[in-house]
Amino acid sequence: MTTLRTESVHPQHAGLDGYGSLDLVRALVDDQQQALVAVQAAAGALARAVDDALPRLREGGRLVYVGAGSSGRLGMLDGVELPPTFSWPAYRAIGLLAGGPRAMFVSVEGAEDSAEQGASDVQVAEVNGRDVVVLIAASGSTPYVLGAAQAARAAGALTLGLCNNPGAPLLAAVQHPVLLDTGPEVISGSTRLKAGTAQKMALNALSSALMVRLHKVYRNLMVDLKASNSKLRQRALMLTMRASGAGEAASLQALAACADQVKPAIVMLRARCDAERALLLLQAHEGSVRAALAAAGVRDA
Repeated sequence: MTTLRTESVHPQHAGLDGYGSLDLVRALVDDQQQALVAVQAAAGALARAVDDALPRLREGGRLVYVGAGSSGRLGMLDGVELPPTFSWPAYRAIGLLAGGPRAMFVSVEGAEDSAEQGASDVQVAEVNGRDVVVLIAASGSTPYVLGAAQAARAAGALTLGLCNNPGAPLLAAVQHPVLLDTGPEVISGSTRLKAGTAQKMALNALSSALMVRLHKVYRNLMVDLKASNSKLRQRALMLTMRASGAGEAASLQALAACADQVKPAIVMLRARCDAERALLLLQAHEGSVRAALAAAGVRDA
């Protein structure tokens, strides 16, 4: 454990407990910059994972997040955010957390130490060859995560591993290793700090890139959201207006005809067709607004 970079003592802040509040906050915030540097360095590895994952997800595969402690909770969070943001089916974004669902809120000591439990959880989840399994561990040596990685590969799933230590076992256990080399923490060993920030950034980039490539975004607009509350219904209206160029009244009418779905409302307004035709165009072109409009003879900017 003492050889892990994430567990090393930070060379610049040995007097941290004597800092005043402003210096303390500055030290904690400034050190986060290394998280961005680490994720930027991993961009190529993340992009390769996106390209490899797309065929499986297009065939109906799931995103399966696996982790323990803070790392596992970040994976769970990424999956939970996909349904409202991109209308990704909830059953296709699942989380396996050491200690079970209650470990999301209460630390379950010792749960991460069982490789057998990690493998068992993967088997119970019926992970298969269409699935993409994202394994997250700051140390890269968490037994629960390593057991899950082995079981996922045996099941034929595509595996991606995020960790914060060079040479960690997780990097050798997956098809797509992603090293987020954040180095020592300001508070030694507290990988919920910049190591966790880097994990969150990498997960954001990974899942968002996947959703863009799966036509959940038109231009740079989040057009496949689920308008399940007042705020999101207002957002759906603004997105429809921006993407179509139509006014508020026409956009509201189109959304009403399309059960508050932004993508068909845009096609309906831009192609000057009814809701049924707009839905058929989208279905024929894998949900791509751009391709649906081209098929309808609408030139896009």
